[in-house]
Amino acid sequence: MAAALSLKCAVCGREYAPDAVAYTCPACGPVGTLEVLYDYTALAAHLDRDRLAASRVASMWRYRDLLPLPEDADVPPLRVGMTPLYDAPRLAADLGVGAAWVKDDGANPTGSLKDRASALVVARATAMGISTVATASTGNAAAALAGVAASVGMPVVILVPAAAPEAKIAQLLIYGARVVLVEGTYDQAFDLCVDLCERTGWYCRNTGMNPYTAEGKKTVAYEIAEGLGWDVPDVVIVSVGDGNIIAGVHKGFADLHRLGWISRIPRLIGVQAEGSSALARAWQDGTDARSMGPEPAETLADSISAGLPRDRAKALRAVRQTDGAFVAVPDSAILAAIPALARLTGVFAEPAAAAVYAGARRAVEYGFVKPDERVLLLSTGSGLKDVRRAQQAVTGGLRSAADLDSVWQALGSPKAN
Repeated sequence: MAAALSLKCAVCGREYAPDAVAYTCPACGPVGTLEVLYDYTALAAHLDRDRLAASRVASMWRYRDLLPLPEDADVPPLRVGMTPLYDAPRLAADLGVGAAWVKDDGANPTGSLKDRASALVVARATAMGISTVATASTGNAAAALAGVAASVGMPVVILVPAAAPEAKIAQLLIYGARVVLVEGTYDQAFDLCVDLCERTGWYCRNTGMNPYTAEGKKTVAYEIAEGLGWDVPDVVIVSVGDGNIIAGVHKGFADLHRLGWISRIPRLIGVQAEGSSALARAWQDGTDARSMGPEPAETLADSISAGLPRDRAKALRAVRQTDGAFVAVPDSAILAAIPALARLTGVFAEPAAAAVYAGARRAVEYGFVKPDERVLLLSTGSGLKDVRRAQQAVTGGLRSAADLDSVWQALGSPKAN
């Protein structure tokens, strides 16, 4: 195991013993999300990347030696991680870049990258003897927690905006979670969940606030590096709401760089919806995380809708430290990206995940990605999460009578091969 050395505030830099703080920095409050640090010199001395790559563990737990769990801790049985990494030459040609890949985290058990965070949080809760975990979510984090917790028989409580997609709410109920549909925004549900956990003593999985969510999500960066033979892309493009995924991706690559397993950290480009683009504006204006305040958030990409991104300090740092960028794209481009990405790569992504394609096009247009560069798009959620939006992105089908000649005519009398 990797024993956490300290928890470091992303805002003020104060460090705390891992057992001294449960969630955010006491000095900075909610903006002061914490980063888990390790003794990288000791880890480098006894870990070998080639031996790790030879592991037969086909899940995120192949990286257990780099995760903050007690040695004897049980881990959930669902196979989270080791999701497909696709070479996408037609996507590269479409974008006008040197090479392109898609990492499809929609292939996780509940259909999103957030299974990684929930698997680690549930494992930690079990090790700590905590019986109930709660979270606020627009849907995917909730489904991830509900599914992973169901696999070990752990009770969970979910607060989700009542306007979340029906398919996502149904998924929570299928897993047996106790679901509260909040007549309000995600940000309101988030704050209510914090208050509820303070009152009950339940473990709060809320994204960003719980420092171990990013530790679970960082494993996707490990898989990208290992899958490409430790020769990381020039650019990794990530959709961004609360900022925790891009923070986790940055943390994963930073871990590997500290261990000497990769020669550089890729530039990170965060993609936001124009209707929920607080981080994109803060990056462009040079605003720091402390100065950001709540803003209206309205987008069809519910998974990246956040009025005040909770992991904003680490998200801004991830982009600024890697000389990356943020871009914002309209909902119309996000909707169009669902079939575009699917037809170029075979990956069916929900709106928030497909946003990376729209963002990649904009990043190329703005010169943030150069024509000779190697680019990876991180697809964070399955299109089956929100079929209603996918239906809005396409039209029709051909109607025909039930005979061959009619079918032939409907197809425009194509030439036979």
